[in-house]
Amino acid sequence: MEAKTLVLALFLLLLLSQSSAFPSRKPRVHKPCKRLVFYFHDVIYNGRNSKNATAAIVGAPAWGNRTLLANQNHFGDLVVFDDPITLDNNLHSAPVGRAQGIYVYDKKEIFTAWLGFSFVFNSTEHKGSINFAGADPLMNKTRDVSVIGGTGDFFMARGIATLMTDAFEGEVYFRLRVDIRLYECW
Repeated sequence: MEAKTLVLALFLLLLLSQSSAFPSRKPRVHKPCKRLVFYFHDVIYNGRNSKNATAAIVGAPAWGNRTLLANQNHFGDLVVFDDPITLDNNLHSAPVGRAQGIYVYDKKEIFTAWLGFSFVFNSTEHKGSINFAGADPLMNKTRDVSVIGGTGDFFMARGIATLMTDAFEGEVYFRLRVDIRLYECW
């Protein structure tokens, strides 16, 4: 009987030592293996600026149109973009790549969107792409979207991109500051 009690006691001790009540390791501190900051400049087509527009409404709700953003926080508008990426906040700086993708205004009550896009690079410093996806609650000063992959210099990248609206001019132009922190780098 004593051997069974000893085995049971050892089993319970082993089980307790593996539980979260007795942490065996320090929590991991996540430090990025690469950090990059870029700006992308979005010029939405408004019916008069086709020469310098970099984004266009390609889908709109029944009450909207494809030239002007819909009322009700632009709910239902689908925008495709091909925006220049720069190293500083000047729209006229030499681009280091393009931000290409879509955003969908996805809520009536709150000004928010869902983003799916890539930064496509073809410069002397960077080649390849970084891919992003996630919710963009536009009224927050900063918001995070996921880095979900990449190619070339950013092969299989994973991380977080913190977006901040750096400037906007009505509903025609906005500039985002994108602070990218990669946690998986090859």
